[in-house]
Amino acid sequence: MSRPITLFENMRAVPYVPFYLAAERGDWARAGAEVRIETSPATAQTAAALLDGRADVSWGGPMRVMLHHDADRACPLVCFGQVVAGEPFVLVGREPNPSFRFADLAGQRIGVAIDVPTPWMTFQDDLRRAGIDPGSLNRLADLPMAENVERLRTGEADVVQVFEPYVDRAVAGGWGHVWHRFADRGDMSYTSFYTTRRFAAERRETCRALVRGIMAAQEALFAETADEIAGQVAGWFPALERAALARMIEGYRGSGVWARSPALPAATFVRLKASLLSGGLIGYDVPYDNAVDDAIAAEAMAPAG
Repeated sequence: MSRPITLFENMRAVPYVPFYLAAERGDWARAGAEVRIETSPATAQTAAALLDGRADVSWGGPMRVMLHHDADRACPLVCFGQVVAGEPFVLVGREPNPSFRFADLAGQRIGVAIDVPTPWMTFQDDLRRAGIDPGSLNRLADLPMAENVERLRTGEADVVQVFEPYVDRAVAGGWGHVWHRFADRGDMSYTSFYTTRRFAAERRETCRALVRGIMAAQEALFAETADEIAGQVAGWFPALERAALARMIEGYRGSGVWARSPALPAATFVRLKASLLSGGLIGYDVPYDNAVDDAIAAEAMAPAG
């Protein structure tokens, strides 16, 4: 086994269950990678940590990699190994709306997720594709998700854009109803590993081992019950009851949030990039080959021998 690597956790979040599952099951160690997980001091610093040597590999959104390529055409960051395929954010309303359409948002007081950039970028892009001007929304003053979900509870908001555990908290509390899961739009390369091209070249086998380990976790994620998975990763979420965590896992798994394969195809990368371009977060049409090294996953998935 090669020397240990520092793997930066973007932030503690339920959508990242596959990573925690790989750690708890020992999948990376069995694949040949000794991993030390550290939490990034801030989501905006996760990618920067790779550039300044604080971490070897990170997990997080390819959005961050595209941001760095937008700022620096010679940026050495590359993504590999897709883990979160569909978007984990959800629209939760105070009243039931089982036949939701984006047009239903007209006149609603809406709390948008602003904790990270991607959810609004993809939301506004969905609106544009539905023929709706994002500026026409009755958007409430920006607050973090924890405060937006409280607005929903007290009636200050009609619908909020949040991820777990806030979705389950509202639904289980009886004052929230799922209107729309953004994962319904399909695979869009929401979260992957990323590193520098130098690390990917010099520590190629370590990168392949990370992919092989996450492949094992992905297989377990879809083979075991949600309760069994919740039991394995519960230590990462001490504030959540196991039954609630199992419901969240079942909801994400059933809606296509988690990838079944670590491949990160160009079409899914382009779908995410399109939303960042339409929302003005980036102005550079980042080439797939500049920002993704999907050969790592292909090598890891190739039959032995």
